[in-house]
Amino acid sequence: MELDRCREIERSIIKRYRKSIWRPFIKGIQEYELIQEGDKIAVCISGGKDSMLLAKLLQELQRHGKMHFELKFLSMNPGYSPKNKEKLLSNAELLHIPLHMFDTEIFDIVKNVEENPCYLCARMRRGHLYKNAQDLGCNKIALGHHFDDVIETILMGMMYGGQIQTMMPKLHSTNFSGMELIRPMYLIKEADIITWKNYNQLEFLQCACRFTENISKSGDGVGESKRQEMKEWIKKMRETSEVIDWNIFRSVHDVNLDTLIGYHNTKVQYHFLDDYEERRK
Repeated sequence: MELDRCREIERSIIKRYRKSIWRPFIKGIQEYELIQEGDKIAVCISGGKDSMLLAKLLQELQRHGKMHFELKFLSMNPGYSPKNKEKLLSNAELLHIPLHMFDTEIFDIVKNVEENPCYLCARMRRGHLYKNAQDLGCNKIALGHHFDDVIETILMGMMYGGQIQTMMPKLHSTNFSGMELIRPMYLIKEADIITWKNYNQLEFLQCACRFTENISKSGDGVGESKRQEMKEWIKKMRETSEVIDWNIFRSVHDVNLDTLIGYHNTKVQYHFLDDYEERRK
């Protein structure tokens, strides 16, 4: 019975959600050259809707694609409650995702951190994932960030960071030699992921973080994150225009450097006055 249900869920990705999920997935893989022949990819499974769909998408690509690559499904237990851990494992079993789970004490480490506990938690998670993926012989880790994560990051950088930046589709690791991070769901919208989940009557972990849960229970409003604020803004903007989200997304794909006051990368710090007179000539 579970095998039949799993096949129905897999079929829905290719058939019913071909336009909204499968095609954007394939386009992102191709456009940003995320997977190469012979890759060994650690698919990072948190238990949420995004990482679970990512696992199924990569399994389908592995079965039906032209390239040969390997998949390992890596799940880190940062200190989940027994209920949340069981939910993650049961969903993986239902969806035929062979998990390799390892335990850490990240939740216990960050629970008493007052400043930026989420930032510290994210950094520690990433480090553990890279290390365990490398130990498994992988050269890449795949994360389940999607289109909405990307445009939220762009707006957060502008509104709260005073800079233009984005969440890149792939990155070389600076701390783990030969390792690369990829985001295969870069072009898939969150609303379509939710629609797929609801159609298949799937229930995934939403936020299993003890810190976030405690803030929500306190009712003091602190739990309203900046990213959630961006989600609300984007939701309102989408009501006024069908293309505004894509315009935000494309804004970092076609930057005109001649119209910027300044920019920098790891090698160059530039201000428009540096060569202002020379450009007149």
